[in-house]
Amino acid sequence: MREHLHVSPEVAAALRAGRPVVALESTLITHGLPHPANVETALAMEAAVRAGGAVPATIAVLAGRITVGLTRADIDRLGSLPAGRVRKCSRRDLPIAVARGDDGATTVAGTMIVAQLAGIQVFATGGIGGVHRGAPFDVSADLLELGRTPVAVVCSGAKSILDLPLTHEVLETQGVPVIGLGTDTLPAFYSQSSGLPVDVRVESPAEAAHIIAAARRLGAQHGLLVTVPVPDAEALPAEKMEDAIRRATDEATATNIHGKAVTPFVLARVAELTCGESRRANIALLVNNARVAAEIAVALAKE
Repeated sequence: MREHLHVSPEVAAALRAGRPVVALESTLITHGLPHPANVETALAMEAAVRAGGAVPATIAVLAGRITVGLTRADIDRLGSLPAGRVRKCSRRDLPIAVARGDDGATTVAGTMIVAQLAGIQVFATGGIGGVHRGAPFDVSADLLELGRTPVAVVCSGAKSILDLPLTHEVLETQGVPVIGLGTDTLPAFYSQSSGLPVDVRVESPAEAAHIIAAARRLGAQHGLLVTVPVPDAEALPAEKMEDAIRRATDEATATNIHGKAVTPFVLARVAELTCGESRRANIALLVNNARVAAEIAVALAKE
């Protein structure tokens, strides 16, 4: 697949020089947030990566070309397209998008694959996919990718609209170390704790980088999950969020929304039910995770 990668000059130069680079996904631009918040957030994440001392590499498929390092114009264009015009690209979708010359937004799994091919070791996102509530056989490809692609994913846990205990179990089954940065428990996306334990707590990005470097030296062929709670100021009470999520999930079931359409619907409905509070928390954790990922990448470059 490497021959199909187009790496921007800035990202390519950073990788050649051994400078820290952080991968960023693009589904938040096309499927996660409405316009113009989607574009503003993507640019804010890139700015946070730069402020943390690393080079941002937002990843997407542009007219069939897998691109590592989008331009401002690319982000603006993707952000203004209707969601239905952009293919959501996980592992199974990348060859289809390339063959058909489609525009595609990479999910956590899709971004991990491309980042690993490009030689990027750290990736920042909001929340990973997981096991869907009431559908234990509906397991996100994100979890399987974490079990077989050696990239460190910095996130605020799995999206809390999912079944977090089952998601936690699948991560264990896949052999994915869950690292809590400043936390003993897996964050619950909008809320700071799910009550589920992490495998190890670290107190600094440098400690997290040390574990990532050890995995690299051991030749580990799985990902690592570095979990960062949503910032205090935007964190929402778990009970309040659970009520909104249950209502939105029930509505999705009642209207026969399923598959890839569930997560965007539930996220949008939860934002409505919380009068925008969940969206503010989402944006805050995305930007914060980008900054933390940059600090981890900087420390990793020194290992």
